[in-house]
Amino acid sequence: MTLLSKAPWILALPLLGVGCGGGGSDPVGNNTVPAGFTTHSVTSYTAAAVGRGDTAATQDLLTGGLGKTGLGAAAPAYVDPLKPTALELRRNALYSNYRGLVDPTNGGGYSRIYGPNIDDSGNDTLGEGLIPGKEYLASLDDGTGRKRVVVAVQIPTSFDTANPCIVAGPSSGSRGVYGAIATAGEWGLKHKCAVVLTDAGKGVGIYDPTDDSVNKVDGTRTTRTLAGALSFFAAAISDLVSFNRDFPNRLAIKHAHSQQNPEKDWGLDTLASIRYALYALNEEYGTPVVGGTGKDARFTAANTTIIAASVSNGGAAVLRAAEQDADGLIDAVVAGEPSAQPRVPGGATAGYGIKVGGVAVPVYGLPLIDYFTFANLYQPCAAIAPAVSMTEISFYNRLALPADNMLARAGFRCDSLAAQGLLPGRTLGNARDLLSADSLQMLRDYGFSPENDTMHNAHYGLGNAPIISTMYTNALGRFGVEDNLCNMSMAQTDPVTGAVVPVSATTLAQSFAVANGTSNGTPATPVVNDALGGAPRAWQFATSALNGVRDLGIDGAQCQRALVTGIHTVTGLPLTADTTPTKVQSDRVRAGMAEVLLNGNLRGKPTLIVAGRSDALLPLNHSERAYVAFNRMVEGEATSQLRYVEVENAQHFDSFLPFSGFGMRFVPLHPYFIRAMDAMWAKLKTGAALPPNQVVRTTVRGGTPDVVPALSVNQIRNFVATPAPGDVIGFAAGNVIDIPN
Repeated sequence: MTLLSKAPWILALPLLGVGCGGGGSDPVGNNTVPAGFTTHSVTSYTAAAVGRGDTAATQDLLTGGLGKTGLGAAAPAYVDPLKPTALELRRNALYSNYRGLVDPTNGGGYSRIYGPNIDDSGNDTLGEGLIPGKEYLASLDDGTGRKRVVVAVQIPTSFDTANPCIVAGPSSGSRGVYGAIATAGEWGLKHKCAVVLTDAGKGVGIYDPTDDSVNKVDGTRTTRTLAGALSFFAAAISDLVSFNRDFPNRLAIKHAHSQQNPEKDWGLDTLASIRYALYALNEEYGTPVVGGTGKDARFTAANTTIIAASVSNGGAAVLRAAEQDADGLIDAVVAGEPSAQPRVPGGATAGYGIKVGGVAVPVYGLPLIDYFTFANLYQPCAAIAPAVSMTEISFYNRLALPADNMLARAGFRCDSLAAQGLLPGRTLGNARDLLSADSLQMLRDYGFSPENDTMHNAHYGLGNAPIISTMYTNALGRFGVEDNLCNMSMAQTDPVTGAVVPVSATTLAQSFAVANGTSNGTPATPVVNDALGGAPRAWQFATSALNGVRDLGIDGAQCQRALVTGIHTVTGLPLTADTTPTKVQSDRVRAGMAEVLLNGNLRGKPTLIVAGRSDALLPLNHSERAYVAFNRMVEGEATSQLRYVEVENAQHFDSFLPFSGFGMRFVPLHPYFIRAMDAMWAKLKTGAALPPNQVVRTTVRGGTPDVVPALSVNQIRNFVATPAPGDVIGFAAGNVIDIPN
């Protein structure tokens, strides 16, 4: 329901939890904590000026007391780096999560076009951008202690009780509770809304079996025993002594090893967070119940504007929440670059399709783990194709040894693919240029677009495909750390040798603030347990059993691919009880895949999706384009209120833009998320039409790799009410979305 659809007779009813259930209200209107939630703290953050931010009085809701200046500078230090306080970790978590989603440089637009100091009209009027208010920190669990969804409700001092609003922001990626602070969080706080943030069952939960230590809900670390009910995540290990003997110095992370398949609940967790936000608002502003206990349920879904909004995995969560919103909590949805996986994959009988420039896309709408495990095989070889190289930068040259770096290992991957018959028509000994060109074509034929070409180097060089393939096969199949799926585990590793090493005490102590919930090396990295020679090594250093060279762990990549397909990657035969992996393992992963797919029914809610055309992490043919067409098939043209904006020259990670070569090629996507929120706000408050489906043409900054002109507003054109004919995204017969070149 939109605000305009909330009839006057509903708004005139006594505020007793009438309407869409509100959340946290019983039949007589008492405000109660929603089922499953535990409130851990209620803290006032009252910073009036930028400071060190290590006390509640020197922090605010948005920046941790750092303000515009602090967020744009180096990370603040801890008084004791080995024993950071909960407040210091909160401050630095806000810092790292904010910077993880935007380009934090002035030239890239920070503090000029977006940032804490920029008001909701785009003007630099807010000074340092500090936003005082109160924060409720709580968690939702199912009784196992392994689900543990953390929720933070931020209520700004400026909250307008006469025009109540909530912005729900589940975290992007695998990030912790503050993972949407730069997107949904900042926009909502600036608009005097309460903001409810949630990790949706992911988050920074690093378990160290060596000393049985955990992150607590507040980010600090201690042993599992001392943490008790405040333990954020501890892996289930049947025999800790034996595990540490056989797999020393390994780590478990919550998203991969909780054995919950958390993605299946991202939508429900988002809805639960909204109910808790209503409870928190009523605790703050409700009046004591006459003749009873507690306070009344002054705010409900019927009289509060509620927008679910986030990016990437958070974007997937808000779409799923809308689909699962049987109680009508959510008024509208904004999803930036979402991982949108249609329940029906593309194909001849799918009932929907994609055309680009009038040409049908043959492969589309596949699950995320499907195209990631495919990329994990072919991307390292494809990225060295001469036609797509970024000569001024190569993430493949990050390792120190010039004769044995990622570039050389990518060449060995090309050889291994050819030797195993995975590049049709090629054999070991063919020129690397031919093998890499064929690998690139394999990716294009599998739904990746030409706009993704120059991003393959960066994505694989930073480990995105190996990390996601390892994490998500474990998560989807509900495997624990003891399972060592595909003979792989996670650990901190030496950057020069790849050997497993004891985890850094400092990194572990500060993990809540610096880690992002993935095995990206801070501190956990995917490890091949039995690389040739018997020594465990990080995936980048793994020596293949096939040919005795470092080909980036092709054995693990083939195993993970087989888990997804149910087919042995090399032989092409169905998996059995005797294959590696086994059919039972694959069946578990495939069952988990089915649990996380979207049904396409947004229940007629106004929804705006914004994506970057050059997104090589979540290629549009498998995510946004496919989901928009799928939604049209499911809801129909008359019911669907979904609108789609595709931004030219934008890709998934604005945080890449400061890197050499990226700022000159790409524009930030973050300003378009802000504009999408503004457009949705206008829709809810005034009935203004959402922008029609369109491609937004942008002008890149140019310059040289390391000397890039400052971004101007003129280079990031806004949505338009009437797109030019060549920019209109339309539909052809059969629910086929038609994307202009």
